[in-house]
Amino acid sequence: MLTPPIEPMLASPLGHELPPDGDEVAYEPKWDGFRCLLFRSAEGVVLRGRGRSRASADEVVDLAYAFPEVCAAALEQLAPGIVLDGEIVIEQHGRLDFGALTTRLRPRSAAEQANIARLADAMPAVFLAFDVLWHDGDLMPLPFAQRRVALESVAEGRRTPLLLTPSTRDRDLAWAWFTGFESAGVDGLIVKPIADPYLPGKRAQGKVKHQRSADVVIAGWRAHTRPGAGGQPVVGSLLLGLHDDDGTLHYVGASSAFTAETRASLVHELAPLALDDEDPHPWRPPTSARVPGGPSRWKKEQAWTALRPERVAEVSYDQMEGERFRHVAGFLRWRPDRDPRTCGFDQLEVPPAARIDGLLGR
Repeated sequence: MLTPPIEPMLASPLGHELPPDGDEVAYEPKWDGFRCLLFRSAEGVVLRGRGRSRASADEVVDLAYAFPEVCAAALEQLAPGIVLDGEIVIEQHGRLDFGALTTRLRPRSAAEQANIARLADAMPAVFLAFDVLWHDGDLMPLPFAQRRVALESVAEGRRTPLLLTPSTRDRDLAWAWFTGFESAGVDGLIVKPIADPYLPGKRAQGKVKHQRSADVVIAGWRAHTRPGAGGQPVVGSLLLGLHDDDGTLHYVGASSAFTAETRASLVHELAPLALDDEDPHPWRPPTSARVPGGPSRWKKEQAWTALRPERVAEVSYDQMEGERFRHVAGFLRWRPDRDPRTCGFDQLEVPPAARIDGLLGR
């Protein structure tokens, strides 16, 4: 039987359009969760995530401690000698909730405490299987079409929290998933060549994600972890804002991934807008706005440099999480023609309401 560690097969961006009709591919929803390889052996269950241990960069984190309900179901419903690839998700009020999923992670030292069981009961997770690597032998060399048949056989009769990801060869149906279930937490689509084997660690699949743009106010910046050539701070990320209907400027996320040259040049470009500590700013107290820099479970409060909110930039984003960008936004260009006061939430596209039940067939 296969044993960890095994790197999951990955996907490369295909842009924002599906492959043309006639391509020998299968389409599957791209879930908003934690990628996970499930190993069911005679000794128990291992849930291998993609994250790395803080103690060792070579050690892949076992998520089994955080999701005991998934492990219990795997022990009960799967025979020893099965390795599945899938995604751990949490459904809340008919949609996938990534924020709730992150709250399920706790230090290993807390694994035996009631807190883990309480969270599992309050926010139960689901394992959505979309590939099988081992079942009565190594299936990775087989084409995906055959692995899918094997996976459907393994999944037959399984119950929540072990579910089978829907898969289709129908391009129109896949597009309906893409456009109809975004609000329910579907990130996009995974495109799988049906003749290809499973290639651990290789970007041998494709992914199509939602991509949009918005004009935002640049109201501050955070320094990069690495200073410039002379030891001076350089821009690591730009802090982005949008106005609500009352004119309040709210923090909605950040844009980063700049080259070293751009990080240094942004410092000089934005210097005329820099504010002193005592100067008023929409994100300084007293304020009712959503602001950057607050502490979280993951990191300490991060310092940031306040700017007069006078510059506008166009950024790309895939989706919203509440009233902020779900992922880091991509910087596209400056918009000197835009009045920052006109940059509001009203420009954002709102996807049609949907429940994830409709996609999972429940």
